[in-house]
Amino acid sequence: MLKRLYTDRIISSRLRTDANLACKKCKTILGIPIMYQKEKRTAYRLFAGAVIKKIIKADALKKIRL
Repeated sequence: MLKRLYTDRIISSRLRTDANLACKKCKTILGIPIMYQKEKRTAYRLFAGAVIKKIIKADALKKIRL
């Protein structure tokens, strides 16, 4: 289960880091912006079970429309 989503690891540059993270389709809020103090990095604290992780290969990433 994912707990945080670091903003420097997000591919899309159109994401506002000062707003809540929400689903584009249903507008459900998935997480809130925080400063993760242990690593001094900005991140989104994700709500329990809001996001499911799927690992894909880099060549498959090119096919996804961002």
